[in-house]
Amino acid sequence: MSRNLAWTDAQDTQIRRRRGEGANWEAIAADLALTLWAVTERGRRIGASRPPAEFVPAGEDPQREPLPAGHPTSWDAITAGTVLEGEAYPLPFFRR
Repeated sequence: MSRNLAWTDAQDTQIRRRRGEGANWEAIAADLALTLWAVTERGRRIGASRPPAEFVPAGEDPQREPLPAGHPTSWDAITAGTVLEGEAYPLPFFRR
């Protein structure tokens, strides 16, 4: 007897993102702490598939150095859609 999982938007997003990054079903199942069968079946239902082999994300240089803390690119991505959106880094309460 199988139980029905109540899939969340966050889980679906993670499955799509990880498949888009090229992760295999086993790795995604381990990340979500679910069975391989459940994750594979859900991924197929939501259309999560690997990108073509020749796919390279636009604007990404895998050899670049990490961005420093508070860099506008990373800070804006982290704060987008939150109450911190538009706030400058560092926030006053981060200072000592």
